Amino acid sequence: MRLPPGQSPTVKWPVLTAGPQPSVDVARWSLTFYGEIDEPYALRWDDLQALEQVEQVSDLHCVTRWSRFDQALGGVRVRDMLERARPRAAATHALVHSYGGYSTNLPLEALRDDDVLIAHRAGDGPLAAEHGGPARLVVPSRYLWKSAKWVQSIEILDHDEPGFWERNGYHNDGDPWTEQRTHADPYAFRSMRRRARGVDDPPR
Repeated sequence: MRLPPGQSPTVKWPVLTAGPQPSVDVARWSLTFYGEIDEPYALRWDDLQALEQVEQVSDLHCVTRWSRFDQALGGVRVRDMLERARPRAAATHALVHSYGGYSTNLPLEALRDDDVLIAHRAGDGPLAAEHGGPARLVVPSRYLWKSAKWVQSIEILDHDEPGFWERNGYHNDGDPWTEQRTHADPYAFRSMRRRARGVDDPPR
């Protein structure tokens, strides 16, 4: 069974973004690893392209209840980048930061999965800006809000620290197979969906 509970399949790739879409040119793009690691470093666009590239097909599951099957993606495994950064023994989590100010948290264990990418291709072309291009994190084992668009840095921590949606009521882990959607009430969940689309919430 490929469809998590409470989800509906779609052939579309809906666009949901918290706040305005940042404009990130590859000429100024970089990805920095820092925090509880022995080898902090930063990649420019050409550096990212020079790393081992992988192609994969992933199912994507959004907390707003749609699932998109068989999305072709291309990029670099985060696991390989973490090995280069050499997380310290006390390191347990990461806080992923995006251009535009978005953030989300993940355990390092989740980032080490084989199918977790810094993706810069989708389908047969570059990753579109509205889907997080030029590069985004993709974590297929979690709801899609954990797959930060327009990724800018990965901060390695010795503790868990919630990101944007986690501070605003979404579940800390976001496992679609156990419907870890939100700790908030249903009205608050609808409100967060509306804010993600840039729609003002009506008076309660």
